[in-house]
Amino acid sequence: MKRRDFVGLTGLAAGSLLLPSIPGFGSGLLVPAERLLEPGMDVAMKKRLADVALNAAKSAGASYADVRIGRYLNQGIFTREKQVQNIASSESQGVGVRVIANGTWGFASTNQITDEGIAKAAQLAVAIAKANSKVQKEPVKLVPQKGYGVVSWKTPITQNAFEVPIAQKVDLLMETNAKALAGGASFVNSALFQVNEQKYFASTDGSYIDQDVHRIWPTFTVTAIDRASGKFRSRPSMSASMGLGYEYLTPSAKEKIAGPAGSDVIGYKQRYDILEDVTNATKQVKQKLTAKSVTPGKYDLVLDPHHLGLTIHESVGHPLELDRVLGYEANYAGTSFADLAWKAKNIPYGSKAVNIVADKLQPGSLGAVGYDDEGVKTGQWNLIEQGKLVDYQKIRDQAHMVGQDHSDGCCYAQSWQDVQFQRMPNVSLQPGKAKLSVDDMVRGVDKGIYIAGNGSFSIDQQRYNFQFGGIVFYAIEKGKITGMLEDVAYQANTQEFWNSCAASCDESDYRLVGFFNDGKGQPSQSSAVSHGSATTRFNGVNVINTARKIG
Repeated sequence: MKRRDFVGLTGLAAGSLLLPSIPGFGSGLLVPAERLLEPGMDVAMKKRLADVALNAAKSAGASYADVRIGRYLNQGIFTREKQVQNIASSESQGVGVRVIANGTWGFASTNQITDEGIAKAAQLAVAIAKANSKVQKEPVKLVPQKGYGVVSWKTPITQNAFEVPIAQKVDLLMETNAKALAGGASFVNSALFQVNEQKYFASTDGSYIDQDVHRIWPTFTVTAIDRASGKFRSRPSMSASMGLGYEYLTPSAKEKIAGPAGSDVIGYKQRYDILEDVTNATKQVKQKLTAKSVTPGKYDLVLDPHHLGLTIHESVGHPLELDRVLGYEANYAGTSFADLAWKAKNIPYGSKAVNIVADKLQPGSLGAVGYDDEGVKTGQWNLIEQGKLVDYQKIRDQAHMVGQDHSDGCCYAQSWQDVQFQRMPNVSLQPGKAKLSVDDMVRGVDKGIYIAGNGSFSIDQQRYNFQFGGIVFYAIEKGKITGMLEDVAYQANTQEFWNSCAASCDESDYRLVGFFNDGKGQPSQSSAVSHGSATTRFNGVNVINTARKIG
């Protein structure tokens, strides 16, 4: 079948085989692509149905209730070399009702979006809460939350990705692959993920909130093989998943950030040039085949934002989730060393150069929404100030546990059929205030390594001891990039690492990196989150050689 013929069959390909673990993908019904452009339910109808749920819950004995009416639209386009592997469009819609009855949470959901179906779900949620109350030790305590009345919020996009013809999107991915193959790549695959969450929230507090959330993620992986030795190396894209529309794929010179001289690395802010990136990737992946293997030892590390985001995610974002701190999340990826007792000792989390904020506001970020999934208006707050841990991430039923009277607005559910709970907001390292470019930073390093892109990692069950790799690595000797390295990973514990932070570049170097599939909870849910930083230096970090073998 020719590509054009394949594109003509959009939407109903044998889709689920290639759908990743991303909110909405794999959980909805496969639909024709045209279905994604059809308008959803009228807002007035949503409000009427929300009132059906709230009234039914109160009549059944709920002291509090909220309802989420959701429509989740997704499209994934997958290619490899000269072939389109799959085009899958999906839609999922339904209603989730959460209640407090007898001081206990209850939740139920339904895809029967009718008065009767929604009322039954509300009544079931109350029945579940009452049954759970028999083993509840303490009643749920919600910090107060004012009702906002009828409000709305929308991701400020300029081009809805679903409105772009599939043929145009396929052409871009195929051109990406063609550039890689023409440059000497052995293999290449590329994909484009597009997400639209249409969410309506209402509660007995008096809020009726309509939100339209958009996300996008273009990506590829280039692989080169040395046929003589069988050695191979890969280089994934330097794109970020973003809270943007298709405009993210419109290149812009002012949105590009060059890495240090001699590295050939290019970073991207709010616009991404996939053709430029794949051209660079093809050059770099061939260089990786012959790059010098790193000598283990202590190095000063200069970490690009596209790399540092994952380290922030694992060693700061997850350890400061309050449910993990309190032990509620112990069965999935552990608890946290930074518990309340540790915080009370005023032990430095990092150096004075470390200022980390949480937010749900940054334009273009995956976490940006107007209100969270329990009707709290989103904002920004400090987690670490000049190296000192000052706060955690928390929601309405947790805030009182740390003596606070408000939620941080970071409650989220991956779909209408999942109960909302505390999820990581954007967590970002603030850039330095003094003017400092990445070249200036490298000039001050005598023996170091520049790392870009996020690779494999591991971290223990307390979010303390860890190891991180990357995508591309460059040796720094006496203030200059001297060549590419391979087999690099660094080991540290969270305190040592963040206390070794010497400086961050200024705001002009600040960028976001994002993850579509942050997992948490049981049953597991995925959420999307971004992490911002500028290029940052860490002194005296232990580097190992990942190619070394025992014996």
